[in-house]
Amino acid sequence: MIAATDIFSISGKKDFEKIALKVFRFQYENNAVYREFCEFIKRNPSNVKSLDAIPFLPIQFFKSHDIVCSSAKIEQTFTSSGTTGLQTSKHLVTDISMYETSYRKGFSEFYGNIENYCVLALLPSYLEREGSSLIYMVEDLIKMSNHPDSGFYLHNYDALIEKLEALDNSGQNVLLIGVTYALLDLVEKHQFHLKNTIIMETGGMKGKRKEMIREELHTILCNGFGVSNIHSEYGMTELLSQAYSLGNGVFECPPWMQVIIRDTEDALTLLPNGKTGGINVIDLANINSCSFIATQDLGKKNPNHSFEVLGRFDHSDIRGCNLMVF
Repeated sequence: MIAATDIFSISGKKDFEKIALKVFRFQYENNAVYREFCEFIKRNPSNVKSLDAIPFLPIQFFKSHDIVCSSAKIEQTFTSSGTTGLQTSKHLVTDISMYETSYRKGFSEFYGNIENYCVLALLPSYLEREGSSLIYMVEDLIKMSNHPDSGFYLHNYDALIEKLEALDNSGQNVLLIGVTYALLDLVEKHQFHLKNTIIMETGGMKGKRKEMIREELHTILCNGFGVSNIHSEYGMTELLSQAYSLGNGVFECPPWMQVIIRDTEDALTLLPNGKTGGINVIDLANINSCSFIATQDLGKKNPNHSFEVLGRFDHSDIRGCNLMVF
């Protein structure tokens, strides 16, 4: 069994590959759905000897199957938001401490001590449903900040505007984390000139507004909040780790997470840096479900291991992903 300490103390490329191959062997042996998928594409521990050979499970399997490695009690079930009538993803978590360690360490890698911030959260569409892994994380960060003004806001924009202005003017470091459409709503109500606040968008219009390209979105938000950069968080129900962008849509992963780009026509072919394709994520914190996931996001990887998210597959484009239906 791979210990959490092995995963969260990874240092360097060789260390990552060694642990990733260990995790692959563990999940092949203990995750029936992943093993069946690997066998379908004729991959197994005897012919998977490098990172590039590890198979990535299409993310849609989290909608149709229980993706779990053990018979241990499920401590938490995270679910995705979805349009009414459409099936949602579920992530069965047998050890919630893995998630807590991952997002706490991940946050501190990029932003330092959470106690340096007042954390304000504008996540209405997530708060209005149960099972959101984002709400679980942000609620914990709010508690850990130990700031009396940290908290969630639903539709009470006037109260948030007043609080944000007062905190920023006092010199307090603030982190405002919000779903994209709600941040747009906020800057339409009020023009800010913030000096001590980080604006972090979590993506998603949730059907509330038309989608727009990142450059246009970030320009509107930068102008509306009076800041030079918009930060972003890249996470999803099926992962237990997050990548962060400190501006310009360029994301970086914590040491136990990595992104690889696949060909959109052939899911088993991996692409070099600079080429656009489907985003595969290795999330080693996902030890008890599946650490190797082929997402429906499009992106490209940069030479320094950072990556950019460029959009999503539409349903007609998910060719190489649907290799197996059982």
